[in-house]
Amino acid sequence: MELAIYGGSFNPPHLGHREALVSAMKELKPDRMMVIPDHEPPHKEMAPGSPSTEQRLRLCRLNFSDLEGVEVSDMEVRRSGKSYTYDTVRELEETLPEGSVLTLLLGTDMFLSFEEWYHFDYLLHHCVLAVLAREEDDRDLLLHTAERFIEAYGARVRLLPHEPLPMHSAEIREMLPKRSGTDLLYPPVYAEIIRQRFYGAQPELSWLREQAYGMLDEKRIAHVAGCESEAVRLSQCWGEDPEVCAEAGILHDITKRLSYEEQLKLCEKYGMMCDIAELERPKLLHARTGAALARDRFGVTDAVYEAIRWHTTGKPDMNLLEKIVYLADYIEPTRDFPGIDELRRLAYEDLDAAVLLGLQMTVREIRECGQEPYIDTLEACTWYEARINERRDN
Repeated sequence: MELAIYGGSFNPPHLGHREALVSAMKELKPDRMMVIPDHEPPHKEMAPGSPSTEQRLRLCRLNFSDLEGVEVSDMEVRRSGKSYTYDTVRELEETLPEGSVLTLLLGTDMFLSFEEWYHFDYLLHHCVLAVLAREEDDRDLLLHTAERFIEAYGARVRLLPHEPLPMHSAEIREMLPKRSGTDLLYPPVYAEIIRQRFYGAQPELSWLREQAYGMLDEKRIAHVAGCESEAVRLSQCWGEDPEVCAEAGILHDITKRLSYEEQLKLCEKYGMMCDIAELERPKLLHARTGAALARDRFGVTDAVYEAIRWHTTGKPDMNLLEKIVYLADYIEPTRDFPGIDELRRLAYEDLDAAVLLGLQMTVREIRECGQEPYIDTLEACTWYEARINERRDN
């Protein structure tokens, strides 16, 4: 029986790791393939801001567990401390049938530095080294090292033909905060990194649109796209971060198409207490549930959460992002109703006056339908009226 093991920090695991594993399995055809993320790498410091050991283990399971015949093991995570392959091999040998073969899957760097490993001589006598070249130019050096290991230690070495994908975990960690790296990560891994905002990750806006649009009725996509573009234009006028405004615009209606019962289930899931007015007007619920789902699924910041939360009713003393998203939802290009031209003009000349006008228009429309406006909208209207009057007095 042959057991092949593929260890490392996997910080984060990426498509290059998947491709290397698949390539090795095709060449080795082991009876078992085990991926073993380490608890603490003995040869380097873990990068600042890295996910916890358990979180990296989860990312590894998302990256590899769908591959047939691959097991992601937590044995080094459970062992804690520095993760020496020597200890892992000794532990595995106690469980394997007599005559089994242990194969270590290595990259170029690990192979070339193998003599620096803890009890490397034991590993060379008890394991086969299967080496995947990172660069084509390393082939001669790998051949020379393999020959030396065989002569000096009686080692068993297999050089596996491999065309590696040009990606490295360190580079991906640098890309993620810059809204990049989607194409280098397996989709479930990227989604989890964004959900948890590991590595300070910010979602690529094209990816976020794809996710959000899949949660919308088709007819609402044009509105959401318009809200995003309007929010970006307003941000450029008033000095807010355009990418943060885009993120809020993309996500602001993600629960809009849900039924009343589905909205209530989300309220229960996220522990939200709704008042009678909200329960009587299901359209109000989507701002609350949308903000909560955006935080849960996409890891949005508190600022984006609040902008989504208040984009329908408004509230007193909104911050810049909240006012931009509130108005962008109101005046985006697909909107057409009496008074919108004046509202659009004000939005780029006097933001508070535009917010007040939008609130007043909402109050008037609701009352014309024979209903009483929501309390937050009324309080916001009163607050902005006082603010505008105070400005005029001064």
